[in-house]
Amino acid sequence: MSAQVVKVGICGLGTVGGGTFNVLARNAAEIAARAGAAIEVVHVGARRDNPACDTGSTRVSRDIFAVIDDPEVQILVELIGGTTVAKEVVEKALAAGKHVVTANKALIAEFGNELFAQAEQCGVTIRYEAAVAGGIPIIKALREGLAGNRIEWLAGIINGTGNFILSEMRDKGREFDDVLAEAQALGYAEADPTFDVEGIDAAHKLVILASLAFGMPLQFSAVYTEGITELTPQDVEYAEELGYRIKHLGIAKQTGGGIELRVHPTLIPEKRLLANVNGVKNAVLVEGDAVGPTLYYGAGAGAEPTASAVVADIVDLARELSAGQQCRVPALGFASEKLRDVRIVPMTEVVTPWYLRMVAEDRPGVLSRIATIFSDQGISIEALIQKAPAEGEDRVPLIVLTNRAVQGSMDQAVAAIEALDSISGEVARIRVEPLDG
Repeated sequence: MSAQVVKVGICGLGTVGGGTFNVLARNAAEIAARAGAAIEVVHVGARRDNPACDTGSTRVSRDIFAVIDDPEVQILVELIGGTTVAKEVVEKALAAGKHVVTANKALIAEFGNELFAQAEQCGVTIRYEAAVAGGIPIIKALREGLAGNRIEWLAGIINGTGNFILSEMRDKGREFDDVLAEAQALGYAEADPTFDVEGIDAAHKLVILASLAFGMPLQFSAVYTEGITELTPQDVEYAEELGYRIKHLGIAKQTGGGIELRVHPTLIPEKRLLANVNGVKNAVLVEGDAVGPTLYYGAGAGAEPTASAVVADIVDLARELSAGQQCRVPALGFASEKLRDVRIVPMTEVVTPWYLRMVAEDRPGVLSRIATIFSDQGISIEALIQKAPAEGEDRVPLIVLTNRAVQGSMDQAVAAIEALDSISGEVARIRVEPLDG
């Protein structure tokens, strides 16, 4: 028998929780038509009210665990955040036989393996479309739309704060610290912006995407993570001169040696669509063997864009409740027993072209010594820019673009260059990704 009304409980009534409640109320008729059943929020657990959200006659409890104990609730929506109370909420909801929808990328990235196993044992489902890239349906694309493909690689701008900062640095030549302060004032960045600017938030999202793409268990601790705090307006400017733009990318790539999982600043050709994603927008580029490259673009955060993804998961679960669990797609797009035990490629084995910036003495012989060091490591130079010295200075910025080189060899080359008396300070370096396969 089909369910006539599917009853939902929401834990957390902040930005996304309020947006979810409002979207469900405003679009109730359309959602019911698509779900095959009316969807009713019957219980909200929130420590405080949200003035942007009129809960009306809906039951509201200050104890969020009361939502789990409510026998009416069939789907529990966890929008608390964090990995402590939220984990307990999800575990108890699964144990109580309730389906779960969450937007919590840290929870899924760090504890998803055990939570999915518990859900399977309890005969229920966890949905998490909103955990990656806000309103962009990238999870559904990987789990369902691209199910016929062998995914070769994916690369994404999956943190809006970092993308806003880099866009401002490029468009206006501003310093990192200046733009970060504005991002905090605008609400794009937290008071403690570490997760955003050091790449941790992007790493949470990347490990989820990689698990979906390659059918592997979640391995957050294996992601190489590098932030954007050391980037300068000069790097952004020099990249432009070379025909590139700097983006903070999450990259997952299937190679002969295993799977690469890395988050770091990256030079990408300025003509690529991904290079032209600016501000707080997100985008993910996926290369499949059958379909080729596909790009998914849109709002990566915000109340209603994220709520859009949350509601889509609720609709999926409502359909399951109406049609029966035989229609389910596995949480990671693969049956649990089919998940692969894969090797994560160490960064010393990763091969990319490189951008390097150094300060060198402006005298004969310096460039030849640097070229010799690269040659000794089997690294060839593709382009070189030497800037004129400032008045009264005898040292100049030197920018080098190399062809593909393994990181282990580049590490040795950079160490040798930094040891030269003619080089001042450290060599700045950024990986380059052509994004062409």
